[in-house]
Amino acid sequence: MSVVAEPRLALLGGGFSTDDDGLLDDWLLGHVRAPRPKVCFLPTASGDAPAYAEQFHAAYDARACEPSVLPLFRRDRDDAALRAFLLAQDVIYVGGGNTANLLAVWRVHGVDRILRAAYERGTLLCGISAGANCWAEGSHTDSFGPLTHLSDGLGLLPGSVCPHYDSEPGRRPSYREAVASGALPPGWAVEDGAAAVFTDGRLTEAVTRTPQAGLHRVEPDGDGGAVEQAHPCRLLDGARRPAPPV
Repeated sequence: MSVVAEPRLALLGGGFSTDDDGLLDDWLLGHVRAPRPKVCFLPTASGDAPAYAEQFHAAYDARACEPSVLPLFRRDRDDAALRAFLLAQDVIYVGGGNTANLLAVWRVHGVDRILRAAYERGTLLCGISAGANCWAEGSHTDSFGPLTHLSDGLGLLPGSVCPHYDSEPGRRPSYREAVASGALPPGWAVEDGAAAVFTDGRLTEAVTRTPQAGLHRVEPDGDGGAVEQAHPCRLLDGARRPAPPV
């Protein structure tokens, strides 16, 4: 009798598209049992930008995996082939870009339903920025220009997600306000450099490639505001530690 892995997804605050040390990419692959995992990159949120796909291949071709890129703006698979291809992956990695556009394109092609099936089978779903936002019930996004809330995610992760929590002006106060007002449900704020794995919706690991980056839980405080709680993050081996005092 085969054992089906628990459903897992990862929120990434970095990786091949932003970092030069490869720590989060190596950490991500360390969560896959297959000796040579199949890793599929979906650059949908960037409009299938060729340079983004090239970045992915440059980072993953040299790793012990079978990398591939799935474009949807010039689709070459029918529904059955698309489903078979995605369900055969060990990791599905979603790139950054426009969260609202990403979700709309996926729904037109039925990719949202396939990803849910892949998740339930144990494929590790992950992504950065829009690729982190998409898995939750709602997210904090600049898909429409100004920072705002989007209550329209896939709902595989309960609550909401906010990427770039520490690096983009206005992210922190805007997300806290959205949670405080009820525009977004309580959720997870990811700083650039941090990452987290959720198993069946529960946080099971949080890591960081820099001592400064972290993961925060943001919830209403019951008095019209919001409160955030920092979760401990393990500093990845090889990360740059602060210089000792002189």
